[in-house]
Amino acid sequence: MSKTVAETRAQVEKSLRRRRLAELRFQAYGIAAVSIGVLFVILLFGSIIAKGAPAFRQAYVTLDVFIDPAVLYPDGIVDTELLATADYVALVRGSLKQRFAEVEGRAATRQLVELVSGSAVQNLQALVQADPKRIGTNQTLTFLADDKVDQYLKGNITRSTPEADRSLSDQQLDWVDALQAAKALELRFNKGFFTHGDSREPEQAGVWGAVVGSLYTLGVTLLLSFPVAVATAIYLEEFARRNRWTDLIEVNINNLAAVPSIVYGLLGLAMFLNVFGMPRSAPLVGGLVLALLTLPTIIIASRAALKGVPPSIREAAIGMGASPIQTVLHHVLPLAMPGMLTGTIIGMARALGETAPLLMIGMVAFIVDVPSTLSSPATVLPVQVFLWADSPERAFVERTSGAILVLLAFLVLMNATAVILRNRFERRW
Repeated sequence: MSKTVAETRAQVEKSLRRRRLAELRFQAYGIAAVSIGVLFVILLFGSIIAKGAPAFRQAYVTLDVFIDPAVLYPDGIVDTELLATADYVALVRGSLKQRFAEVEGRAATRQLVELVSGSAVQNLQALVQADPKRIGTNQTLTFLADDKVDQYLKGNITRSTPEADRSLSDQQLDWVDALQAAKALELRFNKGFFTHGDSREPEQAGVWGAVVGSLYTLGVTLLLSFPVAVATAIYLEEFARRNRWTDLIEVNINNLAAVPSIVYGLLGLAMFLNVFGMPRSAPLVGGLVLALLTLPTIIIASRAALKGVPPSIREAAIGMGASPIQTVLHHVLPLAMPGMLTGTIIGMARALGETAPLLMIGMVAFIVDVPSTLSSPATVLPVQVFLWADSPERAFVERTSGAILVLLAFLVLMNATAVILRNRFERRW
């Protein structure tokens, strides 16, 4: 008898050891999976930050420019209207040749002028037109350096590379080194990246136009999708009768949440542009398309939030004489609002990162100006990332990663605002 008990005990202990080992293995697999996931996330964000951080610094060159009246008024006639068509390139060229007096010949002079960004001419023109009293004076001005100079200062172009294989000649590198030694060329914070629109020249390109376009587009999306989705969820969950029609509507809403986003882009192209003739590449149309995209997600989350409200809340309100509408609006809806806002966060986050449907309605166009209205041509941050990633210039690589960082910051700010609102509306029972 005792032998049987001992054998049984040994068998049970052996089984328990196997179970404990299996549990430990399962925990180890889980920890390993989480660790690998965290590692990949760290590598992803580390790579983006490492590539995007240089975009926040830009090379600037400081020049002593003599605003020569003979250049601005070649005929000797003083007329402020001539300032719009004056040869400001000659002023920049004269400033550089004053510093490098040994430069002779058209080819060498052209190479010297290429060290300064083309925006220097526009900046100088705006400065003189704003204050004509500067004519005839020496001005110490700071301009953007060319993107190739910027890449050299950041170490992406080196002297070790054969001259035929790099975009800067040995002579140009000597001039750059001389400017650096004279403290006339340095890397500074690139505020233009956050205040300018897109440009074909990397050193002039910024994300502000895409940021404003994203704000307008998401604003239209939120104003359309949130009230419609909440009203739909309230009707289906609180007032609609259970029959074939409501079942069909629920099935279609669930199916629409899984439809590929490009299908919504095709719908927007066919209906909003071709049928209704709405403006192409406008935040208004983009917001309409993204509103259709986010509606199913917000409806499903809102219905789940309404189901989470205890039935006792409804029964107590009706018992106190409240009507069904008063019960929903005054008691059920405030309690379900945090869950609805959570669904809205998910839907808006998806809308912020969408590119395919916006490409279909023309928001892939090259837009230089910052949009001023909902019908102005615009682009959004994900599309801006797509455009820059396809550009051949090396300087656009860091701007692509920089735009991704701005997009992530935009997403974090938007989600943080929604979380604060959700916590403010949250009630406990």
